Amino acid sequence: MADFNETIGIIGAGPAGLITAHTLVQDGYRHVQILTRDATPGGVWARERVYPGLVINNVHGEFRFSSLPMPAPVNSDKTGGRLTGPDMCNYLESFTDTYLKGLVRYKTEVLKIKRDFPTGWLVEVENMDTGEGETLKYSKIVLCTGGCSTPFVPESLSPSAAQTASFNGPVFHSSQMKKRLDSLQKHFESSANQDDYSVVIVGGGKSSQDMATYLTGLGHKVTVVFDRCDGALAVTSPLPDFIRKSRTNDEGVMRPDGFFGLVSEGKISLESSTRVEKFGEDERSVILNNGKVLKADALILATGYTSSWRALFDEETASSLGITRTPPSTESMKYKWKYTTLANPPPAHCQCEQWSLSIYRGIVPCKNINQKDFAVNGSIFTTNNGYVFEVVSHWISSYFKNDEMNLPKTVDEAAAHAERNAAWLRQRYPDMLLWANDSYSSNLAFWTWPQMVDELLEDMGLKSQRSGGSWFNWPFKVLDLKEIANLKVERDAIRENSKGN
Repeated sequence: MADFNETIGIIGAGPAGLITAHTLVQDGYRHVQILTRDATPGGVWARERVYPGLVINNVHGEFRFSSLPMPAPVNSDKTGGRLTGPDMCNYLESFTDTYLKGLVRYKTEVLKIKRDFPTGWLVEVENMDTGEGETLKYSKIVLCTGGCSTPFVPESLSPSAAQTASFNGPVFHSSQMKKRLDSLQKHFESSANQDDYSVVIVGGGKSSQDMATYLTGLGHKVTVVFDRCDGALAVTSPLPDFIRKSRTNDEGVMRPDGFFGLVSEGKISLESSTRVEKFGEDERSVILNNGKVLKADALILATGYTSSWRALFDEETASSLGITRTPPSTESMKYKWKYTTLANPPPAHCQCEQWSLSIYRGIVPCKNINQKDFAVNGSIFTTNNGYVFEVVSHWISSYFKNDEMNLPKTVDEAAAHAERNAAWLRQRYPDMLLWANDSYSSNLAFWTWPQMVDELLEDMGLKSQRSGGSWFNWPFKVLDLKEIANLKVERDAIRENSKGN
């Protein structure tokens, strides 16, 4: 039986952390606390991180939770319902105010997570205002820091490297865009030759595209340098809902003031299949690995993120918990899939051995499967975060409450399942760990996330294929959050029925 007086610590106040807390509270847990270093809820969508021009890959009606409707964007007619950073920020703040008042501890940096033998967890934190340290105790932990909380900054392009090279302009990571935008604009306005002022953005992801678009609108000359870029669909008319909603990322209808429109008009320059290697000796340029020199008055590093997990656990804790990378086993080499879709894959960028994470379902480290005191939400790479985070939150709550679930009986059984999934990922996405960091690479369900969610529902003994689709025709169905609005009621009914039997 679950002990509802247990304390549960949730690390991270992004969407995964917020919905996990909400589900646990609804399930009767009385002592749930969310820890975040931010001053507001939302994680990557926190108010202090959302910069002007930020547009996300989702459309209205998709990235939200079943318990709270989301207002349509004010410019929905023009964008086809594309959500902006402020849209998500406002929604997550509203969700927190509605359901989680008093449960979030803000400006609290989590330094280390350790076991409190014989049971429970110790979490070392620091108050970001006072610098005071404290150790918090929890019976259970849910790790919801995601894959976008610890910026990755190449050493050769870091602010310290810029200082050594006497580079004259601003240098910062894209995660600081909101904070550094005013100083960047002042640097631009103070430039002796604004017509020739050049911003170089490193990286081909969504953030680099949004920043390039916004800065171009302010009058900056922008060059985006990337080795590889995110795929997107930009079309002349809106795609069908079964494609736009739940299945893929799309840029929407081509807009003259959008990234692709500005690139087509030559207002944003691209340097592709190359990388920025170092700062130039003239104090206002960068040098690419192909030898080309680019004028740069400012450098923005949209270089992605590294795993947030590595700094949170010492080596002993990470190893005992089972949250470190593991090499492919000899046994795993027997797994081969000869599907036509896997024929003639593109060449791998790295011929190195691709290790993986031994995390069951992308939720529980296999070594800890029977402890039922630690789980992860937000580490599954998917195109429909709202739906997936919510189902995972119910899976975690059922797991913590010792409900009857279809789970591995032993660590070895859980590890074998995780290894088979890892073998599949290595074949389907051979470079996965080169572009998805550990914090969200334990499971990748891109186009196949509805099947993955069905497996989680079946683990809990719940109805799957709720959209009316099947494994064959699901691409033609629009999945709606209304389908999972009563998961708690359904889980309660199963529990009561099992008691009666």
